[in-house]
Amino acid sequence: MLRPPIEPMLARTLPELPAPASCPGGCLLEPKFDGFRVLAFRDSRGVYLQSRAGRPLHGYFPEVVEAVAAAVPAGSVLDGELVVWAGDRTSFARLQQRLSAGGRLPGLARRHPAHVVCFDLLEHPGEVLLDRPLTYRRKALAGLLAAAPPQLALCPQTTDPDVAARWLADWVPVGVEGLLVKAAAGRYRPGRRGWGKYRYRSTTEAVVGGFTGELDTLLYGRYDHDGRLRYVGRSGPLAPAQRREIAPLLRPAVRHPWPRPLPAAWSGRLPRPEPLPYEPVEPTVVAEISHDTAYEWHRFRHGVRHVRVRADLRDVDVPRLEDGAADPGTGPAA
Repeated sequence: MLRPPIEPMLARTLPELPAPASCPGGCLLEPKFDGFRVLAFRDSRGVYLQSRAGRPLHGYFPEVVEAVAAAVPAGSVLDGELVVWAGDRTSFARLQQRLSAGGRLPGLARRHPAHVVCFDLLEHPGEVLLDRPLTYRRKALAGLLAAAPPQLALCPQTTDPDVAARWLADWVPVGVEGLLVKAAAGRYRPGRRGWGKYRYRSTTEAVVGGFTGELDTLLYGRYDHDGRLRYVGRSGPLAPAQRREIAPLLRPAVRHPWPRPLPAAWSGRLPRPEPLPYEPVEPTVVAEISHDTAYEWHRFRHGVRHVRVRADLRDVDVPRLEDGAADPGTGPAA
């Protein structure tokens, strides 16, 4: 019998989708939702929810615990993604609120209940399934969830790349980050990157507001409708050619709207972020950037990629921030 903590199986990043027959047994495609990875252990004593990092989550999501206890037989272990909806899209911020809700937790659970998009079954009564092929585990999972409430949803799956492309076109606006690629004959290997992950990326523009180190990364901003430059994200490390292109264009700022160092709550993507030292520059240089769908509270949660300088654009040509809106990207990145 499996007991927590168990390292979940992971995915490596793919630059493009593989050919359908390139995976052992064929490639199975699933939408990748923007949420918390969760393993749900159901035994005779109750339900234990485990995070990707091995930490307990069941205390923060009592409505999920209740759903699993009611619908899943003892001796089962589910793998999936925790999501919370905000209107017509998922909200990562509402997931994070649960971790610091304190006495507000019961109210949040009632107003914004969490759901689990289930995509794997590691154990069901009487059998550990780690060495079974994915097709076997998937069939068992579908049977287990046949009468489950909507809070425990079976993740869509297809072998057809055209169907998966339609998912990206239709579901990215509601919180799908991309696609997971899995081998139909694949076993479940805890802790190993045995799956593939293809992230949907869009391109858009932002204003360069500063840089870190010796022009190691760039800090980007956008103007709101009051004319304030708001921080929206940070690039990954720049390539030498990118540094040579942009360095002559940057001018030290005489006055700058952002505090120094950048507050940890603005810039941090680690579990314990720290304030970020940086050099402010005059916000006149426009950059084209590539980003994924993780955009909330006017910021890109994940690092963005610096594509190029847009010398043909002025800062006033960059899209303005819209209250409560996702980033107006221009479509899939090349």
